[in-house]
Formats: sequence, C-alpha cells, structure tokens
Amino acid sequence: MKRVLYLCLFLFLTAGCNQKVIEKPEDLIAKDKMVDILFDLAIINAGKAIDPNVMKENQIEPMSYIYTKYEIDSAQFVKSDLYYASIPQEYETIYKALEERLEEEKTRLEGGKQKEQDTTANKKPIKLPVNSME
Repeated sequence: MKRVLYLCLFLFLTAGCNQKVIEKPEDLIAKDKMVDILFDLAIINAGKAIDPNVMKENQIEPMSYIYTKYEIDSAQFVKSDLYYASIPQEYETIYKALEERLEEEKTRLEGGKQKEQDTTANKKPIKLPVNSME
C-alpha cells in the first residue's frame, strides 16, 4: 500500500497541474473501472505481502488475472493509467475513491470479525444427556 502511495506522490509531483501532457487514448478505461482494477491490485498485493508463495502454489499470475477479469490488455491499462496520472485532479479522485473503498472493506471485515467473536463468546456449551443404558 505504501508503494502505491509513493507512486501517487511521485506522479503528482512530476505531472503538471492542469496541463494535458498525454492525449486521451481511444480505449481509455473508465474511472469506475480503474478504481475496481486498482482495488483488486491492492488486495492482490496485500495477499502477496502476507504469503508470497500463495500465488505461485495456486499458479496465479496477478496481472493476467486482472487483464482477463476486466477484459483489458496491458497496453490499455498503461495508457489509461498514464493519461489519468497526467491530470492530477482526475488521478486524485480515482485514488480517493480507491482509498474509501479500501476503508469500507476494512470496516466490513473488522465488523465481521467482531460479530463472529460476539457470537462465539455468547454461546454456551451444550450439555448432552448421558445415556445410562450402556
């Protein structure tokens, strides 16, 4: 996650404020879809950070998975990412939406853990009747 933030910071500092440095690609990925792609990449990167061997063991190539899932190719992704990076306000809105979505997912998962802990703590052991006819 820190890498993504550093990349964003670097791109914000190097890109012009409102200048269009790069022409809009014909096959530009929509902002919503870009947020979805970056969300999945963040989850994949987090998974790789926790256990780097999981992807190898399950023979998953992260970028191929993303390209297939969103029906895009690497050139389209790179062109779209560069285009949005060349317009800092657009890029910022994408990353703010991504950050909100990651926070929502974190809250949802933490809420699920809390509910699970609450239900486990409230369960009383069940006493089974002892069969005395043995």
